[in-house]
Amino acid sequence: MKLILAIISNDDSSKVQSALTKERYQVTRLATTGGFLMAGNTTIICGTEDDKVDRAIEIIGKYSKTRTQVVPASASYGVGMYSSFPVEVTIGGATIFVLDVERFEKV
Repeated sequence: MKLILAIISNDDSSKVQSALTKERYQVTRLATTGGFLMAGNTTIICGTEDDKVDRAIEIIGKYSKTRTQVVPASASYGVGMYSSFPVEVTIGGATIFVLDVERFEKV
């Protein structure tokens, strides 16, 4: 058994969850915040059998699209870091971790 953790954009989270649920994956969504733009993300947690991992990743990739965004000149990137001019950054897509599950119980 595997545990899939997928960090995706809030813009894509409903589509990803619906597509996974439609194919009978059990999904839990968590609201999370990204570090670079301090923008909202969604972390999807999904436990599945080993042979279904590739299909889950395929679904996540299909509905997690990358796009570009221009960050305004007054944007702050954290402690004491400011941009002096607009910067175009790529957002979206998915960061996916697949972990081995040593033990699973549903009580």
